[in-house]
Amino acid sequence: MKTLAYALGIGVALATAVSGAADAKTLRWASQGDALTLDPHAQNEGPTSTMNSQIYDALILRDKDLKKIPGLAVSWAPVEPTVWEFKLREGVTFHGGQPFNADDVVFSFERALSETSDFKNYINSVSEIRKVDDYTVQIVTDGPNPILPDQITSIRIMDQEWSQEHGVEKPQDYAGEQETYAVRNTNGTGPFILEKRDPGIETVLKVNDGWWGWDVTDAKTNVTEVVYKPIANPATRVAALLSREVDFVLDPPLQDLKRIESTPNLKVQQINQIRTIFFGLDLGRDELRNSDVTGKNPFQDPKVREAMYRAIDIETIQRKTMRGLSFPAGIITSPGVNGYTEALDERMAFDPDQAKALLAEAGYPDGFGVQLDCPNDRYNNDEAICQATVGMLAKIGIKVNLNATPKSIHFKSLQNKESDFYMLGWGVPTLDSHYVFSYLAASEGSWNFTGFSDARLDELTKAMEVETDAAKRDAMIAEAWDILKASNAYLPLHHQVIAWGMSDGLELPIVPNDSPSFRMAQMR
Repeated sequence: MKTLAYALGIGVALATAVSGAADAKTLRWASQGDALTLDPHAQNEGPTSTMNSQIYDALILRDKDLKKIPGLAVSWAPVEPTVWEFKLREGVTFHGGQPFNADDVVFSFERALSETSDFKNYINSVSEIRKVDDYTVQIVTDGPNPILPDQITSIRIMDQEWSQEHGVEKPQDYAGEQETYAVRNTNGTGPFILEKRDPGIETVLKVNDGWWGWDVTDAKTNVTEVVYKPIANPATRVAALLSREVDFVLDPPLQDLKRIESTPNLKVQQINQIRTIFFGLDLGRDELRNSDVTGKNPFQDPKVREAMYRAIDIETIQRKTMRGLSFPAGIITSPGVNGYTEALDERMAFDPDQAKALLAEAGYPDGFGVQLDCPNDRYNNDEAICQATVGMLAKIGIKVNLNATPKSIHFKSLQNKESDFYMLGWGVPTLDSHYVFSYLAASEGSWNFTGFSDARLDELTKAMEVETDAAKRDAMIAEAWDILKASNAYLPLHHQVIAWGMSDGLELPIVPNDSPSFRMAQMR
């Protein structure tokens, strides 16, 4: 039966390809960095999730306004205080022809909870996934979890049989540089099918004409093929758009936006992104790895952290480096996230004189040396922001050695806990502050590389996940933000504004999570 189903799937795909050849439309696009892996549970990184979301579906999807809509689940509801029940969509098949059912959901959630999964913090309240019947599953949580539907929009569903056949029952160990079959091969239920994967060079997706969602979601496309090529050099990337080598650039250089807008048959779309850029400081170690201070860690002194914060002239970065396409941040989450307030977002004043005084009080009147690790192909002008910061910190005596590397190296370094001082950007797929705390601030947070630990914040993080009274929950979130903000374990920089450059013959809704959904693309 498995062989027959697979053969039928291939037959349908071939028939579709032949029938659609006459009106085939290829969408070619580029951005500065490639997906890190095609294993849908291995890396919780924006461009990686964007690529995987074209191929794999979740139980719940989000529309162009980021509102939740039915995905592989047609409905969901709590049936007990700690049990959510999901009714699954019938008649769905994976790209290889295998039928989708409850076994795949149970398998995928258990896989996403594995040690090597970068998605386990999304669903760490889950204690059990139960199959009720072939098209019903129940997810049991440690306590009532009002935000579980928001959390699982990022948990992609894999085929159990395919995963077992290829030995990928567990996610790739990305930080350990593991290579598995799922890194370059896929089998999802999504709107596009992987045709070719050449990491760092080219990825080709073919439309899945048999996708279940074409008739029941907001998705309508006439695109038959999507070709992605990473182009690291900003000038080369914009040149590819100007010459029509590509139809869409996710991250055009900010300095070239006006040039793109003024070019016939091109356009720019712009929106405030739900992402904040910041620096992290490792205050957990007794001695930094890359510093001229021995026997102690200057970041452990709150006066040093405040001095560094006050030395950063964020308005100059906004005006010169970001060309106005950013908003100075006082916390490490952005408007649009539950728990964000304008009061919390107020920054400490830029004051280099006070920063120098604070360093002297901390015992560093002449400053000290340290390394700053920064990606050079992930965020808008990431390396330029770091370069500007190096100059600002030099003015108060902190001598910074800038180590700018591709994100594939940068993120591995962070996850292997090799960095003292680093840049990171954080989006919030759940649109709730709990996501920030669970990953970045909780003592066991998988992206908390600062060594920051606070027992009360840990308590609040756990409590807000199971609190169903909205007012009480909001109070917990506010208290947790007060604790984290006061620590200065993270030095907030700004909330990003994103701009997409594209052919005016392409209609593609820009979204605040900076994740294009090609299922909505229309080309003429």
